[in-house]
Amino acid sequence: MGAIGRKKVGAARNVRQSPKGSIKGVEVRDLRRPEAVVSYPLGENQQVRLAGTVISRIVLQAGWSWEEHARPMVGTGSCELYHRGVVLEGRLGVRTDAGEELVIGPDHVFDIGPGHVIWVDGDDELVMLDWAGGAGFGVAPGTGGLRVIRTILFTDIVDSTGRAHRRGDAAWKHTVDMHDDVVRSVLTTFGGEEMGTAGDSFLVLFDSAERAIRCALALVGALAAIGISIRAGIHSGEVILADRQARGLAIHIAARIEASAAPGEVLVSAVTRELAEGGQDLAYETRGRHRLKGVEREHELFSVSATPRAQ
Repeated sequence: MGAIGRKKVGAARNVRQSPKGSIKGVEVRDLRRPEAVVSYPLGENQQVRLAGTVISRIVLQAGWSWEEHARPMVGTGSCELYHRGVVLEGRLGVRTDAGEELVIGPDHVFDIGPGHVIWVDGDDELVMLDWAGGAGFGVAPGTGGLRVIRTILFTDIVDSTGRAHRRGDAAWKHTVDMHDDVVRSVLTTFGGEEMGTAGDSFLVLFDSAERAIRCALALVGALAAIGISIRAGIHSGEVILADRQARGLAIHIAARIEASAAPGEVLVSAVTRELAEGGQDLAYETRGRHRLKGVEREHELFSVSATPRAQ
């Protein structure tokens, strides 16, 4: 799938190359070197930013559908984003909330308003460009932010209030400072993006569900070694990024999952488990279905642990 757009179309003369992909009045990005890559079941979204817009090259395998593979992450009945783009290969099926359907073939440009579902029509891989919605990564209408699919990690120190009372302000501040140093060091190793802290808790975003899980497990171990017990909750879904802040229903769900975790436990949603499927030496144990506070539908949660690697 990396071959799309790589064919030579002729030699250009008198073209001055720019190391930043731009010259005065001209801005260029290379989709073969994306600034972000979002992977999900049967699909991948390669993204670059151009003139304040996110351009996405989306590759979806046969069998992919919004209802089966995106709805569990997004949590809405249909896609609420606006899409404008072009189909390069394969066939794109579209059904609007009004019940009308059509199939878009190669070399056809499209303009799809909010309130629809899409799927890969036929047995061929679907490759398309989207410069309005990005199939989950685009400008959120009226927010000034960007919609992105991310895996969200929340962590929190267990019994922080009681420990602070027993140890005193100065000693507790030293403990929290050590905690923060360890967390930030581990986040760097796993590519986590710190989005916020509140006292002794962290909100972190990842573009990989597996890395988020491994980071959480590493944090539990590293902090336990210095006498700090944490709980961690992880969920994957659509969030809105604006002004270095993340918000959206998925953030709320991840926070509720973290609150449901036991001390020293990494608790993940079924969506995150599915996205991380195939990760070696990760074991999952169901904790049953939970009705999380403030969330309409139930979520099945899983406790994650690392198993010894086979020799």
